[in-house]
Formats: sequence, structure tokens, C-alpha cells
Amino acid sequence: MDTAEIIRRAAAASITIATAESCTGGMIAAALTDIPGSSAVVDRGFVTYSNAAKMQMLGVRAETLDAVGAVSEEVAAEMAAGALNNAGVTLAVSVTGIAGPGGSEFKPEGRVCFGLARTGREPLTETVDFGAIGRDKVRAATRDHALELLAGAISRIERETGS
Repeated sequence: MDTAEIIRRAAAASITIATAESCTGGMIAAALTDIPGSSAVVDRGFVTYSNAAKMQMLGVRAETLDAVGAVSEEVAAEMAAGALNNAGVTLAVSVTGIAGPGGSEFKPEGRVCFGLARTGREPLTETVDFGAIGRDKVRAATRDHALELLAGAISRIERETGS
């Protein structure tokens, strides 16, 4: 499903979307809003690059950040849940990762944690290691994977509602 199809199918099913982005800095929201008619679907995007922004704008808990760090599925889940609750949308996707250069023994360059929150459900999370392929490629791969997560969620909602 390409981005135009995401917008078309979400609009047809009355699904609204918010994004919560760290390492992509708004690239997911930009990809969605590049499509004419996206205003029927996209409510807002939160660019929360710092830990302070994650806490202030999305309600990520300081305890979570202290315990597991910003690049973690726990923070991705809290980011997605915060975006969902603050925007009052149907779906919210979040990303937090290390685009590079850099990284550590425990959190290598190219590691990105994703969150997907849906009204009435617990957030889903996953981690993808894209590898040290370069900052631009990690960010683009992250954007594309987040769009795939949204496409999958839209398909599930369509099946469940028969829309």
C-alpha cells in the first residue's frame, strides 16, 4: 500500500492519524501530508527530539527514560499512547532510534523502536535494526516502515469493521 493508498483507505474508513517522531524529525507526517486530501486523515505530528519534549508533549515518563533510555520499545509505546490520547485520533505511530552516526555496544547505529497505538487497544511495539547504513538511509527506512505499520493497522480495522 503506497502513501496515497493509506490516505485514501483511511479517509474511506474514517480513520484519523497522528505521528510521534524522534529520529525522523517529522518525515512520516511530511510523507502523509504530501498527499492531497490528507487533511481528512492526518490530525497532527509531534516532533519530540529531546527527552524533555517526549515528556512534555507526549507524557513519556521520566522513570521510563531513566530505566531504559529513549531508544526503547517502552518509550516508543508511551510516545504512541501519548500521541493517540493527546490528538484524539484512531491511530498513532511513533519512532525513536539512532539514525547515526554513532551508537553504543547496547544500542547500535540504525536501531529504531516503533510504537503503534490504536483506540481501545494496548500499544504494539517492535524494534528494527537497519544497520549502519547511514543517517539518511536509516531515517528513510524508518519512515517507510512506519508507513507500513499504519497500512497494516488500516487493513486490520477495515477487516474488523467490514469497511
